[in-house]
Amino acid sequence: MSETPPNTLQYRFDGPEDAPVLILGPSLGTTWHMWDRQVPELAQQWRVLRFDLPGHGGAPAYPAGSVADLTARLLATLDALGVQRFGYTGCALGGAVGIELALRHPERLASLALIAASPRFGTADEFRQRGVIVRTNGLDPIARTSPDRWFTGGFAAAQPAITEWAVQMVRTTDPGCYIAACEALASFDVRHELARVGVPTLVLVGSEDQVTGPAEARTLVAGIPDARLAVVPGASHLVPVEQPAAVTDLLVTHFSTAWQPAFDSGTGQTAVPAAPARPVPAAAPAQPAPIAEIAPAAPPRPEGRPDLYDTGLKVRREVLGDAHVDRALAQADDFSEDFQELVTRYAWGEIWSRPGLDRRTRSCVTLTALVAGGHLEELAFHTRAALRNGLTPDEIKEVLLQAAVYCGVPAANSAFRVAQQVIREETTPQE
Repeated sequence: MSETPPNTLQYRFDGPEDAPVLILGPSLGTTWHMWDRQVPELAQQWRVLRFDLPGHGGAPAYPAGSVADLTARLLATLDALGVQRFGYTGCALGGAVGIELALRHPERLASLALIAASPRFGTADEFRQRGVIVRTNGLDPIARTSPDRWFTGGFAAAQPAITEWAVQMVRTTDPGCYIAACEALASFDVRHELARVGVPTLVLVGSEDQVTGPAEARTLVAGIPDARLAVVPGASHLVPVEQPAAVTDLLVTHFSTAWQPAFDSGTGQTAVPAAPARPVPAAAPAQPAPIAEIAPAAPPRPEGRPDLYDTGLKVRREVLGDAHVDRALAQADDFSEDFQELVTRYAWGEIWSRPGLDRRTRSCVTLTALVAGGHLEELAFHTRAALRNGLTPDEIKEVLLQAAVYCGVPAANSAFRVAQQVIREETTPQE
């Protein structure tokens, strides 16, 4: 067990101290106990290190809002322990950490297994919406529906104790850390980088996984040069819990036979050549986002002044959501596309990107201005944006009450009606 500074992770070791290190990374909402059934056999050959995500399993609640941040904390933990090279397997969010390790720190990684993983987990909107629900209702709605996402119906019915364990595991997670982890998954997208993963990789998925299922697994296998696919029948998302023996056997076989030698310190290369890249079918790689086709050629910028269109588009998507921005750009034509470019570059690239105010504050200012101007349609989607930026419904109410004093009661009355409907839609848990 460990004492955990803010820049590291809570961990535990099992297995011989002189054995090679094998790390097991957990899924969002779980703890290191999701690997309990794998550890006894794995610990016969490896020094097994399990870690908890921030705020999970009683770990200190220091939120990490990106996969890169989680990966940096894991490496800081390993550095403090003197662990330089290791094998790694991770489930879902833990798998994203594994991909990040392979892409940014390949010299540390000897072998990789990705379970219920994906190069992109759904859409950013889905995870930011989940954050809105947690911020408003707490974790109970997410906890109650977790067994439906994690297990097949037959397993959940036959194993009520494990099902209840899963619910309690989510329910006792720190909400702020859960929301930050949702943000980490929302911003994770390595679809166009998979060919740079140079470590031997096992991609393992449950055949009944409806969250990150066989389709996502095949995308990983198609993109990673040295990757193999294993589909576990009769299992859903949390396959190490639902089919522990099958997962254990697959991990033992993979890490016993696919442990890449360390880099030579003199040449920076491995002692054996990497496996040759397999040809990837033309349809397999993820396609570029349509924004590359929609965005018109940018006019020349003054020398030394960066073009802020890409920055603005990124911020616009983060605040308003992919669906809203895609719809606005798709509706643009020869008459309106210049205006869409102006909004993206100036409002979002120049103003919303400035460091002087955080996004919560900018949402407060924007809501007030829209109430004053009577722009109710814009108020609706900026109310959604305010929820995504971290304002609670009670805080939005306070903004509108303040606006009533300075903008007028009739304007605030209309604003309350619009905001109330949006908040009801955005914060009602989906059963």
